Amino acid sequence: MTLKWWQRILPRNSFSQTVLLIGSLLLINQLVSYLSVTIYFIKPSYEQINQLIARQINLLFIDGVEVSREHLTIVDALNAKVRHDDMKIYNQQGAIEAGLDSATYYGFLSKQMSEYLGGEAEVRFSQGSQLEVWIRPPQATSVWIKVPLTGLNENDLSPLTLYLLVIGALSVAGGWLFARRLNKPLKRLQRAAFSVSKGEFPEPLPLSGSSEIVEVTHAFNQMSHSMKQLEQDRALLMAGISHDLRTPLTRIRLASEMMVDEDQYLKDGIVTDIEDMDDIINQFIAYVRHDQESAREPNDINRLIQEINQQEMHREGKIELNLQDCPLVPFQSVAIKRVLSNLVENGFRYGNGLIKISSYQTAKGVSFIIEDNGPGINEAEIEKLFQPFTQGDSARGSVGSGLGLAIVKRIIDRHHGKIELKNREEGGLHAQVWLPMEK
Repeated sequence: MTLKWWQRILPRNSFSQTVLLIGSLLLINQLVSYLSVTIYFIKPSYEQINQLIARQINLLFIDGVEVSREHLTIVDALNAKVRHDDMKIYNQQGAIEAGLDSATYYGFLSKQMSEYLGGEAEVRFSQGSQLEVWIRPPQATSVWIKVPLTGLNENDLSPLTLYLLVIGALSVAGGWLFARRLNKPLKRLQRAAFSVSKGEFPEPLPLSGSSEIVEVTHAFNQMSHSMKQLEQDRALLMAGISHDLRTPLTRIRLASEMMVDEDQYLKDGIVTDIEDMDDIINQFIAYVRHDQESAREPNDINRLIQEINQQEMHREGKIELNLQDCPLVPFQSVAIKRVLSNLVENGFRYGNGLIKISSYQTAKGVSFIIEDNGPGINEAEIEKLFQPFTQGDSARGSVGSGLGLAIVKRIIDRHHGKIELKNREEGGLHAQVWLPMEK
């Protein structure tokens, strides 16, 4: 299934989704809070200051500006009319030297100032040791008026910003802890379910978390207990059946040994049937055991292939090996050896005397291939061959118990690997197994 672009970007586990949701909502809340404070508290304060400055400027120009011998320039004349020392008037060059270029232009305040002064005005703010307002009035466009704002500083916004950042950080941290606590039972449940899938039955999980998670955990504990009990009953049943069947088989074999030479053909038939029945019982037991008798340790797949080759040298036929250097991968050597034996046995049973075994390294582990030169099988029946008690079509002979490939599939699945069957172009069956590098 192809994921959409936004599905690939967004996190897919519930923990990350919860943290992202809470973080996004808190971020939106903080932005709205900041904008609300700016629009409804800070901006009106600046507009009020802007209005007061406009009144002072209007008073400054109310009687006009007279340039006399004492006041050679309009700047000198305006400075002479200033009623307090804080307001200062500069020409363009003097304003630049006093720091006009570092001042920031404010459009909404300039527009408001233009309305108050009856013409196009410009308002700028500069931040030095204190906050200063620069105004270019429409009454004298060649001058700049600087008004320091004592008691008001742009840094006054820092406590608000710090407050919002701290509240946001604490809220996100709280949301993260909440999501982590909410998802912790789910992660524990996931690990337990994974253990059950491998045939391991953990201790009952603690009933913690929300009521829904508690109910799910309780149901899982009951399911795990039932599966464990069922597995124990099945193992006991198979052990009892194998014991009860082998006892009469042993008596029949002993009785056949006492038969006279004239009945040798009957004796050979009985011994062959007993051996076939014993093999079928062993396969039943192997299928039920799930191959849990050993732990997974790093092993060399080529070593097992060489051992199988040595064991099968007495068979009629030929095994060709094409083994490349392979890294050690973790697996149960007894179980994987059973996979090799079953696949090689199928090759000898249904092929025409030639078996090819190859191995090579993959990006995520190792792979080995077993091929025969038999008639092959119907492509439509390949997947069915992995089901218990399912045999191939008549072209492959249809002999045996039908558990060989089912055992192989179960072992490979327990190793988190993959097996694939397909017909060779030149005839015969191609069986390939992949084993991962990780446990």
